[in-house]
Amino acid sequence: MNILVINSGSSSLKFQLIDADTEELIAKGLCERIGIDASQISFTPAGGAKQKKQVPMADHREAIRLMLDVLTNPETGVVKDLSQIGAVGHRIVHGGEKFSGATLITPEVENEIAACSDLAPLHNPANLIGIRACKALMPGVPMVAVFDTAFHQTMPEEAYLYGIPYRYYEQYRIRRYGFHGTSHDYVSKRAAAVLGRPVEELKLIVCHLGNGASVSAVKYGKCVDTSMGLTPLEGLIMGTRSGDVDPAVIEFIAHKEGKSIEEITNMLNKESGVLGLSDGFSSDFRDLEDAWEKEKNPNAARALKAYALRTAKYVGAYAAAMNGVDAVCFTAGVGENSPIMRTMICGDYLGYLGITLDEEANAKRGKDMVISTPESATKVLVIPTNEELAIARQTYALIK
Repeated sequence: MNILVINSGSSSLKFQLIDADTEELIAKGLCERIGIDASQISFTPAGGAKQKKQVPMADHREAIRLMLDVLTNPETGVVKDLSQIGAVGHRIVHGGEKFSGATLITPEVENEIAACSDLAPLHNPANLIGIRACKALMPGVPMVAVFDTAFHQTMPEEAYLYGIPYRYYEQYRIRRYGFHGTSHDYVSKRAAAVLGRPVEELKLIVCHLGNGASVSAVKYGKCVDTSMGLTPLEGLIMGTRSGDVDPAVIEFIAHKEGKSIEEITNMLNKESGVLGLSDGFSSDFRDLEDAWEKEKNPNAARALKAYALRTAKYVGAYAAAMNGVDAVCFTAGVGENSPIMRTMICGDYLGYLGITLDEEANAKRGKDMVISTPESATKVLVIPTNEELAIARQTYALIK
């Protein structure tokens, strides 16, 4: 069965077509600048050349129509017609407490997704637009929602509750939800396969490190804690997001600069993280590493060191939360591709876990691998994440 995986953003639409039986990628693409001037679609069939063209896209329905056109194009497409697409898997950012796994999309499910929009105002409304456009253009094709928050629903209440009056949880469901769950789920299972052990026997810490970043504690295959919270702002220092800060910082800056809560929240989301710590130098870790290595740029060094320390502190916390750890796994843009950052985290801070890195293995990238030495008491792995494949798997399992 061919599964179409869709990630609908506010002005973009990522898609992949995957053969769920063989788990091979058939094609992938991206619609950009939806509803904006100079919108374009790119499309790459597996093993083929990338095609790109500018074409007006007034809304997501038009973007999805163009996506289906390129997939079924008689000359350059990859399927004859829409009957060869068995189901659509939609990435949904926030499912609240309602969803602990993938679910078939019904009007009731759409209403629940909409109800979570105040928790993910930039994501859930865009996800819903993608769902409704697909339903209109692909009538009769099963639609499945796969939630970023679902994997973390196994956390115990001592992990997900905040130290605020309990009535706020009862009234508004204010709690830690966590994100990147599809990635954490995929990586933990893949790490177990690489280690040749059942995931149900392992204590794993997954570090999803990129412009958005989170850490999770996965004990015997279930998430027991994670760094992101009610929103994706909590936790690690990120590209432009602050991560953990003293809540009093908000009031302090608001009074000093006459800013509203909304303005401070915008600053914490879009002007902070390594961008803010580097004094505006860059939010791109490649730029920061290059500047540090070649120029010893102090702004870049400051940002990278803070990022490494915050990550290492979460690893230590989650080793305590699970009363031990068998392996630390790195994934996502920085986790997979930055030997420097892995060395900073493991070499500078995690020696107490008995970790020693294999420098030759750590210098490689692009594949599943163990980068610790055979003598390392705690294993360290690099596992390239594949959220689209994980969504396809969950969609296929549900449809079957």
